[in-house]
Amino acid sequence: MTDTDVAPAVPADLPKTPSGTRRRAWTVTLLLVVFMMINFADKSVLGLAAEEIRQDLGLSASAFGLASGAFFLLFSISGAAVGLLADRIRPKWLLLAMAVLWSLSQAPPAVGGGLAVLITSRVLLGAAEGPAFPVAQQATLSWFPNHRRNLPGALIVLGITLGVLVAAPVLTWVIRHHGWRSAVAAVALVGVLWALLWIPFGGEGPYAAASGITASAGPGDRGDAAAVTGPVPGRPRTPYRRILATRTWIGATAAYFGTYWVIAFALVWLPSYLRDALGYTSAGATQVLMLVWGLGGIVVLGQAGLTGRLLRRGTASRWARGGVGGVLLLIGAAACLALPMAPAGAVTAVLLVAGFGLPGAMSSVAVTTVTELAPADRRGGALGIMNAVVTTAGLLAPTLIGHLVDVRGTQGYQYAVLITGVVLLLSGAAALSLIDPDRDAPRLST
Repeated sequence: MTDTDVAPAVPADLPKTPSGTRRRAWTVTLLLVVFMMINFADKSVLGLAAEEIRQDLGLSASAFGLASGAFFLLFSISGAAVGLLADRIRPKWLLLAMAVLWSLSQAPPAVGGGLAVLITSRVLLGAAEGPAFPVAQQATLSWFPNHRRNLPGALIVLGITLGVLVAAPVLTWVIRHHGWRSAVAAVALVGVLWALLWIPFGGEGPYAAASGITASAGPGDRGDAAAVTGPVPGRPRTPYRRILATRTWIGATAAYFGTYWVIAFALVWLPSYLRDALGYTSAGATQVLMLVWGLGGIVVLGQAGLTGRLLRRGTASRWARGGVGGVLLLIGAAACLALPMAPAGAVTAVLLVAGFGLPGAMSSVAVTTVTELAPADRRGGALGIMNAVVTTAGLLAPTLIGHLVDVRGTQGYQYAVLITGVVLLLSGAAALSLIDPDRDAPRLST
């Protein structure tokens, strides 16, 4: 065992956070959980209404895949750009602007229009939502020291699950009884209501470190001194290229890419896969979707608890974060690779739920890993660039799957699941072999 295999023990005499600050921290966290719920309800509308939209607009599977993938055309670019801005502009105002813009972008298709309007709306929606996850994580984690970040970080990821769990039955009902355009209007209105709540209650915490934002709480554990004081005077900022060149950042990004591939598949094509290829009714497909996202939520919370416990016991992040996340990805890979050959029935359902439900925990692992790795005044950019790279999976997966379905019919879904298994296999291997913040973080401070 090397010296990087043992993390420093958490100091026993850390200053206690005032109760008022703790209440505010959890209030902000709750608001940002709802923020991510709305974010993924927006994303899930097209997948839930796939058949209705294709019939209404006369779209092929490839055209629908293109319209869905258009969401990610500017998603990655805006994610990186706003991530860099988050090191200079208060995340509170960035998050408010996102919520307002993504609500406005959904107004045109809610009113009318064809494929061109739908694609334009999704491109604008993607640009507005691209930075949402990293900036929401940055704002949330600014309220907690490193060894306390796993639970709030996981709760933000849980917002993704809750968003789909709530959206699936509610939006399915709206689509069935009032049409898919009414469902788009509903999620846009909820976004506006959230923005009105965020203005008085949102904000950054005592561990924020973006330029112009200083913190007032006492120092936390390793990695948080800079979060309290900001950049050290006289010391040049760490270039982003050094952070992006670390094996930890590369491993976290590659692992998270696999997770986002699964998320994109699940949001856009999984409802159709369940109905068209596996023979589920609309109600049955909704139930399976809720199982997938429900398992994802349980695993996210379980991973947070396990990782937090391991870190408090002195286990290195290499194993507490990279090891736990990597194993979940590999189990998901095995399930997806076995799924096309499995007999129909309960075995298929179990493999599908495992293959699409387990990898989601890597979202939280990747963010907390990069937050631990990057200097405090570079976290927003490091997270934003990671998100930009990762979310290219959102453009690739729906487009590729739509093409496979057009060329191979329902058999195309089976090829898509096998490709997903290979992507998860490579992602899990990257997490296990590359992630090691205890090795790479000290090198960035020299």
